[in-house]
Amino acid sequence: MNAPKIRKGQGDVALSREEFARRLRERFYDPAFDRLPGELDRLVDTAWTTYHDYHKSPRTRQAGPGFANPDFELPIEWLEARSRILEAAREHDDPHSRSRILVVCGGARHDQTCPGEMSKTFRLAQLAREEIEHANIACDLLDLSLLTAEYGRQILPCKACVSTAMPLCHWPCSCYPNHAMGQVNDWMNEIYPRWVAAHGIIIVTPVYWYQAPSVLKLMMDRLVCADGGNPDPTTTHGKRPEEAKALELKGWDYPRHLANRLFAIVVHGDATGAETLRRSLTDWLTDMALVPAAPNALVDRYVGYYEPYATSHEALDRDTSFQEEVRNATRALVEGVRLLRAGSFPRADRGQRDPRPK
Repeated sequence: MNAPKIRKGQGDVALSREEFARRLRERFYDPAFDRLPGELDRLVDTAWTTYHDYHKSPRTRQAGPGFANPDFELPIEWLEARSRILEAAREHDDPHSRSRILVVCGGARHDQTCPGEMSKTFRLAQLAREEIEHANIACDLLDLSLLTAEYGRQILPCKACVSTAMPLCHWPCSCYPNHAMGQVNDWMNEIYPRWVAAHGIIIVTPVYWYQAPSVLKLMMDRLVCADGGNPDPTTTHGKRPEEAKALELKGWDYPRHLANRLFAIVVHGDATGAETLRRSLTDWLTDMALVPAAPNALVDRYVGYYEPYATSHEALDRDTSFQEEVRNATRALVEGVRLLRAGSFPRADRGQRDPRPK
């Protein structure tokens, strides 16, 4: 096969200095910054240099042993994230380590920001947490509503490197931070090790317009590197698409970095869409070779069906059956994790070779 052509043509995105300065100064709109005109001018000058000269990763060091090209310079931030992932993997694989379940709270609502009230999702996640801790299993609560409520907390969007070639998608993601573009404070480098360390994952989420909430979807998209991602960026010399395409066409093994972890899902809505999202989340996780803990670990329900939003928490108070279903889904996951760690739960691949790896 001839080398695939790299397709271009979306246009130049470089900003003029004037437009760059205007956008950067928008971050300092508050009159409190008017007292610092000289400081802001110097900040803009320095930031323009890092943008214009494209200082994506201003601090690097040689990759070192374990990489195909140990002399290649890699971002220190990426190497640190990789180190945390490797440590999480060692803890996960240690037969003497404590079992761990990650609880993902997928709602965007938080009582310390505009809605002024906690989400029903958070309450349901707390039920799951109680069951996990009661079972003497370590519980890690990942509350994605912090993306809306906590200063500087963000998950930046996936750039879809995998669609250029799978080896261009690095594990962990190397697209961020990008200091030239001001794309920093990306939460995913902290989140990746939490998924790796977990023996089981339960996602508790509402449905927003038939889909996953944006806070959940951002994390889902950025987990694409966990399914086939390249753990060695030196093989593509950073982000060189030609090399990544050649590497994939030579034969790529699409490593499943989260394979054989167990999962449970709880989706709730008010009128429609819950079952669709539950199916989509199940498909997503099984595509990554995670395994459903049990049939009753996959739940979709409606709270206060077509009732006013204003009384939805009261509707959840009344729906003790749904609360118990959430507890049962968590109990199924807990029991599955126990069996998994004892070697009694079937693996996703069962030792089979995938004839269509992707």
